[in-house]
Amino acid sequence: MAIQLIGTGSALPKKIVTNKDLEGMMDTSDEWIYTHTGVRERRIAVEETVISLGTDAARAAIEDAGIQPDEIDLVICSTITPDCPVPGCAPNIRRNLGVENAAALDLNANCTGCIYSLAVARGLMETLGFKTALVVGSDVLSRITNWEDRGTCILFGDAAGAFILRRSEAEGVLAVHIAGKSDVDDVLTCDWPAMETPFSGPKKPNNEKIYMDGHKVFSFAVNAFIETLERSLGEAGIPKEELKAIVPHQANFRIIKSTARRLDIPLEKFYMNVDRLGNTSSASVPVALDELARSGRLQSGDLVMLAGFGGGLTYGSALLRWK
Repeated sequence: MAIQLIGTGSALPKKIVTNKDLEGMMDTSDEWIYTHTGVRERRIAVEETVISLGTDAARAAIEDAGIQPDEIDLVICSTITPDCPVPGCAPNIRRNLGVENAAALDLNANCTGCIYSLAVARGLMETLGFKTALVVGSDVLSRITNWEDRGTCILFGDAAGAFILRRSEAEGVLAVHIAGKSDVDDVLTCDWPAMETPFSGPKKPNNEKIYMDGHKVFSFAVNAFIETLERSLGEAGIPKEELKAIVPHQANFRIIKSTARRLDIPLEKFYMNVDRLGNTSSASVPVALDELARSGRLQSGDLVMLAGFGGGLTYGSALLRWK
């Protein structure tokens, strides 16, 4: 059985926060932020939510795929910032779309979330017979960002991206690789707010905002990025020279540049929007893929590599033959 990606979509909050805006909040500068990260601005949710952004991105992907919502029989939402625990974001998105009987679940794999979700969707489609799957990556990182920590708050933004997978005669998903490495040094963490119960005793302080050791995360990300690209290319038996485009997680321009140099792949093949959106976690890869798809730069049959890496520590990739 073959599976093809047949549609993409994305949704962004209205509010734009530039580096100049951050200059007025903390001791930093537009030049320093851009030089170290590649970020110039990011979108921040004010009225939007993980569910509302995810629903809008899903609707755009459904329209792009040329299908009806009731054709979807599996919905996966990747997020680390769910609006509520019950029901999850995926069931809420399903309801907003008017889909009655699709299986729906949330998945947390941090910035690799949509790659993991693609792998899970592919497996469920192959084993349980689902015909059409909606994968959504939606995060509102501004909720868990420490806006007093100039080392991390400059990186993050909010967004949602989505894509549609469908069983097909044509092979579209050629290879998928997902992996992980234990974060024994706690280099990327964020805790839930501590809750008291009648049985728990006094509330203990914890880290309710994103903490990141940038240097260690950088080293992990570059090595993981290289490994997962090589694994997917090897599984498909395709040389890197045949790739038309690489859509990486938009964590930091320097990570992407370092990876391109070490793999000896022209930087021009890496699609980037980190300058406009920053790091949007689960939304990062599907939003970038949607932008690339709508740019007109992809032709039928082109080989496209998706790659993610993030907290957990997680990493993965997917090699696609474009529709």
